Amino acid sequence: MFQSMSARSIRTHVSRRLIARQGTRLSSRTASSFLPQMPKLPGPDVKKSCATVLALAATGGVGFVLWCEDKKSNIVRCGSWREIESLTAAESSKSTTGKVVLVTGSAGFVGYHCAMALKKRGDGVIGIDNYCAYYPTSIKRARAESLMQEGIYTFEGDINERHFLDHILKEYKVTHILALAAQAGVRYATKDPASYTASNVSGFVQLLEAARHCDPMPRIVYASSSSVYGLNTKVPFAEEDKVDHPASLYAATKKANEMISHTYTHIYGLSFIGLRFFTVYGPWGRPDMAAFSFTKNILQEKPIKIFQGPGGSELERDFTYIDDIVAGTVAALDKVAPSGKSTAENTVYNLGNKDPVTVTYLVECLEKAIGKEAKRTYVPMPPTGDVLKTSADISKAERELGYRATTPLDVGIHKFIAWYNDYMTTGNSKDMETYIPY
Repeated sequence: MFQSMSARSIRTHVSRRLIARQGTRLSSRTASSFLPQMPKLPGPDVKKSCATVLALAATGGVGFVLWCEDKKSNIVRCGSWREIESLTAAESSKSTTGKVVLVTGSAGFVGYHCAMALKKRGDGVIGIDNYCAYYPTSIKRARAESLMQEGIYTFEGDINERHFLDHILKEYKVTHILALAAQAGVRYATKDPASYTASNVSGFVQLLEAARHCDPMPRIVYASSSSVYGLNTKVPFAEEDKVDHPASLYAATKKANEMISHTYTHIYGLSFIGLRFFTVYGPWGRPDMAAFSFTKNILQEKPIKIFQGPGGSELERDFTYIDDIVAGTVAALDKVAPSGKSTAENTVYNLGNKDPVTVTYLVECLEKAIGKEAKRTYVPMPPTGDVLKTSADISKAERELGYRATTPLDVGIHKFIAWYNDYMTTGNSKDMETYIPY
């Protein structure tokens, strides 16, 4: 059935790559039952087969992709994908707007909400996520399940898997990439720095390599971060400010994304808009972030730690509600110019709330929404990458994207608490109950 590969080697590769729901590996015998579905390799022009890659939907769907190598050493797709699932990636990619968007990190907080918004307006949307266990994966799986219910297919895979990306971009004729996959968190970088370079730098480059080999090349909107402003003292932060003094490895990788994107615009004509997000919060939020972790501790009557700067100064953050972030991100997808040497653009925008507040005020909003007083403990800010203040100048985004931050913190927190109470009573898992942010 396959040229240049034995049945045993195929079955072995299949069993290693085929993963069932919740990460359970299938046996070689079970995996080999899918072999009759696989296509024959093309004839004499094929020098060798490269891999039989099996992927799955986050919700349990199974399928396969087969690649081979031609005589010119170009990687080409010569197999097909078949989903054993009620929702297929082909159905998910159907568009009424002409846009087909690949959302990387679609089971993440921002990725989930953006995928929902794009699908709602008629875009074709396909997701990919590797379900990194940096924070509890149960909430990521729940997001993916919610996406499936709205007709959005999520591949479980890593953006470092280049052949996998090649297949998705070409098979589903992706017109836009919303690159949100990344290792998140500032303080965790002191514990596992390699995860940041692997995902945020290497993974980003693999994605751009796959994109530049498409014809036509997709347009790209990617997540940078307010963290790139690092140790800057001038506020509010503006896009034209120098960002040469990052305070964390996470910030350095996001600065690297901006520099790498510029290189790919200059050499290949890929078109980019980078978005510097400022402290996003809201329903389905990350459990490592302050709004989520503080809420959990307040309800459990545990003390919360509030960091202070020199002389007892308060930390300030430009908390931005998720709906405002989504609106700005969708506007960027609509604005980004076509890729091509004569048409490509490369620019960045701040997406923030422009009204920074103290972390103590965040706690007061939580107390009011929850109806319970917090046990506050003020401690010196640890030397793990946090900064004293973030403040966004959003005038460029207002002018060029039509961006508006319309949600005050107290309003957004009430919406978050309403979601939190529902999720933690109906959709909660043990890993959420025991999770302690780094």
